[in-house]
Amino acid sequence: MRSDQIPEYRRILGKVEGLQRGFTSGTCALAAAKGALLLLKGDIPAGSREAVVEVTIGKGLTLPLPVKGLSLTSAASGTIGQCGIVKDSGDDEDDTNGKLFCASVSWEKEGMFIIEGGPGIGRVTREGLPVKPGEWAINPGPRRMIKKNLVPLLPPGRGIRITLSVPEGEALARKTWNPRIGIVGGISIIGTSGVIEPRSEAAYKASIALLIRTRRAAGEKALYLTPGYVGAGFYASAMDLEEEEVIRFGDYAGFSLSHGAARGYGELHLAAHIGKMAKIAAGLFNTHCKTGDARLETVAALAGAAGASSGLIQRLLQLKMAEEAVALIDEAGLKESYNLMAVRTAERIRALWRKDYDQIPELHLYVLDLKGRQLNSMTRSLEE
Repeated sequence: MRSDQIPEYRRILGKVEGLQRGFTSGTCALAAAKGALLLLKGDIPAGSREAVVEVTIGKGLTLPLPVKGLSLTSAASGTIGQCGIVKDSGDDEDDTNGKLFCASVSWEKEGMFIIEGGPGIGRVTREGLPVKPGEWAINPGPRRMIKKNLVPLLPPGRGIRITLSVPEGEALARKTWNPRIGIVGGISIIGTSGVIEPRSEAAYKASIALLIRTRRAAGEKALYLTPGYVGAGFYASAMDLEEEEVIRFGDYAGFSLSHGAARGYGELHLAAHIGKMAKIAAGLFNTHCKTGDARLETVAALAGAAGASSGLIQRLLQLKMAEEAVALIDEAGLKESYNLMAVRTAERIRALWRKDYDQIPELHLYVLDLKGRQLNSMTRSLEE
């Protein structure tokens, strides 16, 4: 995109570390609602197909956002203004980027300011979210932004009803964690600041924290964590757990473990492939390769502690993947290595917890191969 083609709102939002900022679903809802209201008032010509609507968001920024799909329709309750906006998430990884967000606005009695959901907007079914069960999944932040921007525009003696919708919302929600945290039927309207910071790490961590918090708020006493599909498959087959009962944390092991302890769970279960578990055993609580890699060194050291010969240790150090070590360790009859890995991992986790928490959960660890086979026989870590 040439510099002269960059939308003005993108210039205002700016970049961080070379990545373009975007705007949230809450900002989309605000812009669509304002466009629909201006159309209803006659401030935007009824024949307009597109217009630019200025909205002021949580960070005090005023964004000129292009809106589309402007139309007026008649209903038994009166005229309805309709407006849509295409979401621009910037350089953030977001399934809703480029999707249409819509709002319909109709007149109500003076003093009434109703914000509700329509097709593609989810409803909350569980405790622990910013919105109470039974209500539309439209968070307080976007509601405040919409009210702040639109109330000054209301004619004397008028109130309004705003109905938000996302045509692809129900399908998009299946790609999110909404069904797992208790939001059904569509996506959420979220965003406190109105701005999307293009750091997927922060967004992912926020999602993990939300899952951990909502499960605890629902009365769960045991937390089941795993980096990915191997552990999820183990929980499903060995413990008959449903997908929504397991939290996948990707590379953010330390963050997830600490958040679980902070929320007061009585038990914490961690199931991970030997490669991931080896990293945690080495004290690498972010398991992404950019933060370090001590998988084979850890496996070799633990095998040595279990009685491996120097020759076997050297062979282990020459491997490319931790999974390859399983056959060598099993062949040598050194399965105690896996128990030692669980013990070492538990020590690292308890040391992490002791920095901040007086009471820590009962810890259960499962070292797995790629097929989801449990390698260690000792799973519960006794407190020191």
